[in-house]
Amino acid sequence: MSEDRKVDDEIHAFLENWQDEGPSMRYVFNLLYNKLLTMAGVSLQFVGRPGVSYSLRPRHMDQADRHLFAMIDVIDDDPQARWLSVCFYEDMITDPEGRGECIPGGLAGADGYCFDMNEYDEDLVRYLVGRVNEAAAAAVR
Repeated sequence: MSEDRKVDDEIHAFLENWQDEGPSMRYVFNLLYNKLLTMAGVSLQFVGRPGVSYSLRPRHMDQADRHLFAMIDVIDDDPQARWLSVCFYEDMITDPEGRGECIPGGLAGADGYCFDMNEYDEDLVRYLVGRVNEAAAAAVR
């Protein structure tokens, strides 16, 4: 089984076991996952630590300096109230609306921005998709 297929199977199993109703964190995670699947040259790693987090980590095949360009974490400290933390390297995105929290040294030892979401917010979802696009483009510069 290819590594990409293995990751897809792990993510699908994770999503199938995540019971949520309506527009939810599951929906947002799945939307971001599907967005990454459409990006040429992007591979995914999925790291599950039940009770702590489930982390989706995209990497562009032409990326040289880092092992990922984003981290989409499902925080699993309460499976009934999971929330998302979507993080990027500070030098790979802009945050024109100031929605992110600066995390000094918090992303693999580098400064980053994290955007936390614990309830569905369509505007924030659009904003995050914009940051994903920005980070993916910056990954190959």
